[in-house]
Amino acid sequence: MAGLRNRAGATISRQGGGGHSAAFSLLVLLAALLTCGVRCAESAKPSNVIVVLADDQDIQLGGMTPMKKTKAYIGDAGATFVNAFTVTPLCCPSRSSILTGRYPHNHEVRNNSLSGNCSSIQWQKGPEAEAFHTYLSKLKYQTFFAGKYLNQYGSKDAGSVGHVPVGWDQWHALVGNSQYYNYTLSVNGKEEKHGDSYEDDYLTDLILNRSLRFLDDRSPQHPFFLMLSPPAPHSPWTAAPQYQKEFQDVQAPRDGSFNKPGKDKHWLLRQPPNPMANSSITFLDNAYRKRWQTLLSVDDLVENLVKKLSSINELNNTYIFYTSDNGYHAGQFSLPIDKRQLYEFDIRIPLMVRGPGIKPGQMLQAPVLNIDLAPTILDIAGVNLSVVNVDGQSFLAQMAPSLRNGTVRPFFLVEYTGEGHPTKDPACPKLGPGLSQCFPDCVCEDSYNNTYACVRTLDSNQNLQYCEFADSESFVEVYNLTADMHQLENIVKKVDPSVLQTMNQRLIKLQSCMGDSCRDYK
Repeated sequence: MAGLRNRAGATISRQGGGGHSAAFSLLVLLAALLTCGVRCAESAKPSNVIVVLADDQDIQLGGMTPMKKTKAYIGDAGATFVNAFTVTPLCCPSRSSILTGRYPHNHEVRNNSLSGNCSSIQWQKGPEAEAFHTYLSKLKYQTFFAGKYLNQYGSKDAGSVGHVPVGWDQWHALVGNSQYYNYTLSVNGKEEKHGDSYEDDYLTDLILNRSLRFLDDRSPQHPFFLMLSPPAPHSPWTAAPQYQKEFQDVQAPRDGSFNKPGKDKHWLLRQPPNPMANSSITFLDNAYRKRWQTLLSVDDLVENLVKKLSSINELNNTYIFYTSDNGYHAGQFSLPIDKRQLYEFDIRIPLMVRGPGIKPGQMLQAPVLNIDLAPTILDIAGVNLSVVNVDGQSFLAQMAPSLRNGTVRPFFLVEYTGEGHPTKDPACPKLGPGLSQCFPDCVCEDSYNNTYACVRTLDSNQNLQYCEFADSESFVEVYNLTADMHQLENIVKKVDPSVLQTMNQRLIKLQSCMGDSCRDYK
């Protein structure tokens, strides 16, 4: 008689006779028990996922210091990645990378403008329709978004508030850039205006309250995915009333590259006056302190979210990610406040994760990127990553080695396309056209020729950064971060030419990579 196949695929021979029949039954039972470890797990409800995405939160300048509850509830309860990076240090392209798992040269969002493809019709028809949450929706995840989406979201030339990206069951998206009061939301495609009442309108709290309501109303039969994107600590730095007197004695750190001249750096870093004007220092200290104040409400959000998950018996089956879209600076190389630069303070980001299979208290050294969030979340959901168009790679194996095997990348790409105005800034006429973000004291934070691509090598043998600028000088910056962690000395004229050649070849390859080739480290 033909053999039968058990659920594991092994062939079982069926023969007559009482003893043989009993043996056969026992064999089938054993096979079922052996395969149940995998099959039963597959039949159980998949894990839930929550992403809390802060706006402009640094890690290098103490940006996580106010987040005591977040560190306790997520970092101490799971894994903290000490080498987490954004692949581009600006809100819209970075968030687009998070959503798609792709480098900017592949999703083609270059900066925060519509002309730079931020939330444009082109973005909506292409990368947005392939973002990771669309896969979760197809797997019957209940999906919820609240807070800042992309800087140009809701604009008239990009579908207005009626545009709701595919794959979201509940959509509470901020129109435009970060605000705390007096903003407009798209609530499932309908305009909802908000004023200046703390109880009704403070955006960080509104995001929390609506997410808790979603968890109350969800179907327990299906997993859920929440993406919560509070405005903090982005400008205008409006803290909740109860936190506006906190950190009164705090000022921006004075160590490292603070108030140092941009010697041997690209043109934009050579233009700020040094030392900084006292008015610039006062401005950045106030901004630094207010940023911390706004983060206290985000800290409360995380605490309340974790307690809610515990009360509905979902905490042990939920992965919670906490991260930011980019870093920030406050006086480094005499630049008062912003991001957009290639240096560690702008490209390093916080990243902590807790969830099933992740041992508490881990401090993980391997470099991870924001383009890795999408494949990691899809990996958690059980999606076959070989059929997904992403440049990043899952880091589930690093957090939970018992669940996955993985590889650690030795180098990666950071790229940025600068923004500027075609005419002179009336406040800064002497600097000419092509600049933007000129404040305070006429110090400009961006320009058209602040366009660069860097290869960052970070492994046990090298800790190097090599950057090329698309400018009239074809400027190159190279840093040995083992010897010079604050990137004070550009060593391009001192380093071995063979090292420069290797880094240049890696950069050329990464700038044109797509999908699998972005993970080819040969």
